[in-house]
Amino acid sequence: MDPLEGLSLKDDTTLAIIIECLSKNYNVWHFLSKNVSYLDGNINATCKNILEINEEKFPYYKCGDLKNKNLKNMDIIFIRQDPPFDMSYITSTYLLEYIENEVKIINRPSQIRNSPEKLFLNKWNHLTPKTLITRNNKEIFSFREKYQDIIIKPLYGNGGSGIFYVKKDDKNFNSLIEMFLKIESEPFIIQEYLPEITQGDKRVILFNGEPVGAINRIPGDFDMRANLHVGGEAIKTSLSKKDVEICETIGPSLKEKGLFLVGIDIIGGKLTEINVTSPTGFREIFRFNGINLARNLLELL
Repeated sequence: MDPLEGLSLKDDTTLAIIIECLSKNYNVWHFLSKNVSYLDGNINATCKNILEINEEKFPYYKCGDLKNKNLKNMDIIFIRQDPPFDMSYITSTYLLEYIENEVKIINRPSQIRNSPEKLFLNKWNHLTPKTLITRNNKEIFSFREKYQDIIIKPLYGNGGSGIFYVKKDDKNFNSLIEMFLKIESEPFIIQEYLPEITQGDKRVILFNGEPVGAINRIPGDFDMRANLHVGGEAIKTSLSKKDVEICETIGPSLKEKGLFLVGIDIIGGKLTEINVTSPTGFREIFRFNGINLARNLLELL
């Protein structure tokens, strides 16, 4: 996972899982992806034992000393590192893949690597907004001419970072494309704008392919992005008939791939993302519905 000091105790799903583990007297170890190593057939990590999470203290966490641990000896390993999905991230999935048939890893490293969040969903393109993934100028301008108002975003970003809403008459469009071509080495995504975003971007959590909870995220007054990281407001919601249909369509594939903990995003009945790395929403679902997804997840595992 990411460094503890950078996480929000109030909102972070990984911390909710850790707190639940500690309440059951499990031994919890924390390591960064850069601390994973291969040696003579073993996958090791330099870890800290998390001894306490206490909301009344600062810092809120207490850890033991660094120790080198053979990860084969763990009962469960959670991969909870946020993107960017770069070569460092990919390398960590290769290393952890060596033991994915010997230790329960949530989610399976090989399938995280093979299911990038903004690419995986295009397997079900009948459920998604109209989407272009490219670096080709001609295709970009043709797509904009057809769909007018569009969204441009990085292929491997997260948390709403780097997402732009471009209206049909926006004179910054050419400069924006130039910027993306200059700073991004990968293709980027252009999608039709979904005006239903003003009614929210619904996050649905699935365990083993089955929906178990949802929240809706409403954009702030001065932003079209609904991500909580950039000021979106979480509100209570329920699953619509279309939401259930989407879950039933993609669920069997998630289960087959060993993608046990997944968060999907739905805007206006369209599937916009399948989050397989570190999906969030546990805290908000507990606040609105009283469902302890961390507890339910551990019981299932």
